[in-house]
Amino acid sequence: MLRTLDLLLTLVHFAIIGFNLFGWIWQSTRKLHFIGIVLTACSWFILGVWFGIGYCPITDWQWQIKEKLGEYQLPGSFIKYYVDKISGKPVSASLIDILTAICFSLAALLSVYVNLIGKRK
Repeated sequence: MLRTLDLLLTLVHFAIIGFNLFGWIWQSTRKLHFIGIVLTACSWFILGVWFGIGYCPITDWQWQIKEKLGEYQLPGSFIKYYVDKISGKPVSASLIDILTAICFSLAALLSVYVNLIGKRK
């Protein structure tokens, strides 16, 4: 059961990340994308006040499951975890954080543009 939950949370993570990056593209998903960006930002920066900037409750839950499955010394970032896993090498957490912030910021700006500014034109 724990392995299934771990897999499910991984799929949810990848779906959210993909949607946060590209959901602004399709007109039918733009409002939902904007909501997703706002919720992600709230998690990172409002919950982050108490739990650390960049806090994600899904990562928190998944790390609890991974620890029950015997994985320890997990990084603070789901993205770092999978970049390391896919590349087979440890990648700088700072580099991952910077790239994540840049990609998220671009997606957020694009979402603001297509949802708020672009509609006025």
